[in-house]
Amino acid sequence: MGYGILGVRRGKPSMIAMGVIKLSRFDSHYMRLGHIFNRVTGIIEQYLPDEMAIEAPFFGKNVQSMLKLGRAQGVAMAAAISRDVCITEYEPRSIKLSITGNGAASKEQVQEMLRRMLDIPRESLLPELDATDALAAALCHFYESKKPAIARGPKSWKEFIARNPGRVK
Repeated sequence: MGYGILGVRRGKPSMIAMGVIKLSRFDSHYMRLGHIFNRVTGIIEQYLPDEMAIEAPFFGKNVQSMLKLGRAQGVAMAAAISRDVCITEYEPRSIKLSITGNGAASKEQVQEMLRRMLDIPRESLLPELDATDALAAALCHFYESKKPAIARGPKSWKEFIARNPGRVK
């Protein structure tokens, strides 16, 4: 499971940290979930993020794998909630689209674009692509949160007049 921490200074994002939470040493799925909770809590306490972006579960063919992934994501989300960190989910396709311009981009393409966009030295990249996937979710969130909110227009003339009394005679 990957994680990525972005800092924003003067409106410009930069990588603070990225890494992976290794789970292979645990035999029990429940021990893995406990480790995820503890590590995510530790990362939050270390870096004090304001927000968390997470990749939304995707539908795969293996139901058991999906169930395990959903539990892992839920535990990571619970760790954020326990520390009052706001969470936003993004579809994998949306993350790839915001980073590469292609919603079907490969993990390697996402990694290379992140390296260039955030000026990450090649030697700082990890062999596990989960780390850059997580960083991509963070950067996607940065881009999405900078978009201006679309003002909702009036639903009727009556509502328009109520909102704009000086423009209607």
